[in-house]
Amino acid sequence: MIMSERKGLITMKGNPLTLVGHEVKVGQAAPDFTVLDQDLAEVKLSRFQGKTCIISAVPSLDTSVCDVQTRRFNEEAARWGDEVVVLTISMDLPFAQSRWCGAAGIENLQLLSDYRDGCFGESFGVLIKELRLLARAVFIVDQSGKIGYIQLVKELTNEPDYADVEQALGKLA
Repeated sequence: MIMSERKGLITMKGNPLTLVGHEVKVGQAAPDFTVLDQDLAEVKLSRFQGKTCIISAVPSLDTSVCDVQTRRFNEEAARWGDEVVVLTISMDLPFAQSRWCGAAGIENLQLLSDYRDGCFGESFGVLIKELRLLARAVFIVDQSGKIGYIQLVKELTNEPDYADVEQALGKLA
């Protein structure tokens, strides 16, 4: 299958980048994907059917903005309750994610790796061709498995709009 390419939707320090994969839209069924947890076990999005799922895509936990974003969603997840699952997905190796998670005290979200084959990145259209990293984005998948919200952060070095995510979650959860 030929992957579509979308150029210039995001930038890194002002330089345009190319996103590879299938562009998803609000209202469509969320594509299932397979990523790895910190024990190298496969995790599929379909595992969370029946819950509202926030997917926070980050380029790498070893950067300050990704660190802040993941810590922020960890804090928010504690308030959102058991019916909301927060997944942070990056291309970092599961071993690096585990090390970072332990040092950061992350316990309210699941950290998952897309390093093996970029399944999530391609399925949601956020794989960066030039860097083989994920674009910074937030998706909310509702309890029925449909995409209810998408925020693709234009500049890779910026944080997402957390207030907008919170507002969308309030409407969907």
